[in-house]
Amino acid sequence: MEQPIFFSHYRDLIDRALSQFIEDLSGKDTELHKAMHYSVVLGGKRVRPLLTITTAKALNCSEESALHAACAIELIHAYSLIHDDLPAMDDDALRRGQPTCHIAFNEATAILAGDALQALAFELVSSNASPQDNATKLKLIQTLAKASGAEGMVLGQAIDLDSVGKALSLKQLEVMHHHKTGKLISAAVELGALCAEASEKELAALADFSRALGLAFQVQDDILDVTGNTETIGKTSGADEALNKPTYVSLLGLEGAREKLEGLHKDCLSSLNRLNDRDIDELREIADYVIRRIH
Repeated sequence: MEQPIFFSHYRDLIDRALSQFIEDLSGKDTELHKAMHYSVVLGGKRVRPLLTITTAKALNCSEESALHAACAIELIHAYSLIHDDLPAMDDDALRRGQPTCHIAFNEATAILAGDALQALAFELVSSNASPQDNATKLKLIQTLAKASGAEGMVLGQAIDLDSVGKALSLKQLEVMHHHKTGKLISAAVELGALCAEASEKELAALADFSRALGLAFQVQDDILDVTGNTETIGKTSGADEALNKPTYVSLLGLEGAREKLEGLHKDCLSSLNRLNDRDIDELREIADYVIRRIH
């Protein structure tokens, strides 16, 4: 599926901001700075920051007001990919169709670049240039920290590493991916909602939407690992099978995984429909794209 037309506008906005935030750092000629820039500006679908901005807009908040938070979630995602690709983790040589950070530079520089991107994310959401009041900024920091740390993404990665070669139940697989992939996607939506001062009912509907979307994203990743090719998906196809990792395809079969994906898609749309009198068109299109994407 082709990306929705509005993606290009938001991607350009996000890419310009990310590039500027990194350019504004001191030490531009160091290998650390070059590795940070390489890993962030190299490309990517920008699904997470898109979710932050489109959620905020759906709740009548300007895209500029959510831009710092959107870039922060992408920096956390970029740091996680750098570390995920390291030899001690998934040991991948290709990311977004290009050599992974530790291949393009070296392992030590890649580790430090990831560390620096993580720190920059929290600097952005707490910055004086970010338009939220201090109480909202604190909520943004707490949301980002919880989703990316030992109760979120990092826990999911730890479970993933511990699960290689082991038989997992469907429930255990779902718990792993809810943390590894889903928590950041949920945080991306919540950040946008916080920027827009969403109501409790809206936060609840968006939480259900983002949880289903996060799992759908991972199910489609598992499907593409089997059905895609390295050139199209931008990373090594068949990597999960080669590493003997449990996936939705290995547990449910290809058709079963596709049925799971369709069910999650319906859950996404049902949750969005609870946002009465809000413009959910862009969020609906993102959900459609996540389910139908080919890379």
